[in-house]
Amino acid sequence: MNKLTQTVDLDDFDRKIVAALVEDGRMTVTDLAGAVGLSKTPCQMRLRRLQESGVIRGFRAMVDPAKLGMDHVAFAEVKLSDTRESVLAEFNDAVRRIPEVEECHMIASSFDYLLKVRTADIRRYRTVLGEKISSLPHVASTSTFVAMETVLEAGGRRK
Repeated sequence: MNKLTQTVDLDDFDRKIVAALVEDGRMTVTDLAGAVGLSKTPCQMRLRRLQESGVIRGFRAMVDPAKLGMDHVAFAEVKLSDTRESVLAEFNDAVRRIPEVEECHMIASSFDYLLKVRTADIRRYRTVLGEKISSLPHVASTSTFVAMETVLEAGGRRK
């Protein structure tokens, strides 16, 4: 079920490349090279190696969910009726197919999973919870926490 991740050895230049791209994933290789103190070709080679090794998994646009009308965030605790490996794998596969679930984490606690769910409003969340999340394989119970304000989110810039 769990894939073992092998750590990649990074030097200071690699770390600077990663940090620069986390800050601005759209910068050109020329700008990136200047930012980290390398010439273009070695920077490009390092960038390719970071991508091939999986350190850099890809690039994407960061959108403002509120401007898309998707600013309701809820966290759902999910307790399963069984935690055998086959059951966990079945749940994991099924939860990945729910587009409203932004994140899913297996938790060492009194519940088994914590889901971050983004919807337009509480009514839509209620539908997602009742028709999709509660219907996932082996779900015994759920508990919901609604976010009142997002202070810091993955990919968000600190002010």
